Amino acid sequence: MLTVMNCLLSILLAVGGGLLGSRWIAASYQSAAEGVLSFPERREEQAKKRPLRLAMGLGFLFCFTLLTLHSMHPLRIAFLMVFQYFMLLYTWTDLEQRVIFDKMLIPFVLIGLVSIPLLDRVLTDHLLAAAVGGAVFLALAVLTHGGIGSGDVKLIAALGIWLGSDMLMTVVIAGIVMGGLAALLLLATGKRKKGDYFAYGPYFTISALIFTLL
Repeated sequence: MLTVMNCLLSILLAVGGGLLGSRWIAASYQSAAEGVLSFPERREEQAKKRPLRLAMGLGFLFCFTLLTLHSMHPLRIAFLMVFQYFMLLYTWTDLEQRVIFDKMLIPFVLIGLVSIPLLDRVLTDHLLAAAVGGAVFLALAVLTHGGIGSGDVKLIAALGIWLGSDMLMTVVIAGIVMGGLAALLLLATGKRKKGDYFAYGPYFTISALIFTLL
């Protein structure tokens, strides 16, 4: 009975989250300044399939979480699902338009700050992870002349708030490895040329999502 209820709850949350997330993304695209979106001509096409695909992605994440972690404290599960929701949104916008919006990062950071005392985490460790992670990626962005985007820098800092130093390092290393392999594959198949912009953001968010499932 508990399994059925968890599945139904997952479906309801996924459908609602998919619709809300799709509208939020569409509104962000609509209000984006000129030059922010990499493929503005694809907005309408992308919007058609986004709600269903977002709902399916959320449904899988939420269902897996509720079924496998049902013994965890409800507050921890709630924060974990919020984390998954934002990770999926960032993955979507970065894959669709190569952008992660500040308006989506701000509530994520604020909720992360609220979660630290409620989940009995060490505030100094999480703040240090955000500061050091953000500073390191800012330096990489400067050294690579934009190879690392400003959205990636802010994403890493935001992840530091949520994950703390040890988990952030694990997620970053996994993301870099996955992104590097993907870049080599794209170069080998001719879909990217040397010097082309490559979005690393999705690989950090996917890496973070994988670790939430583990």
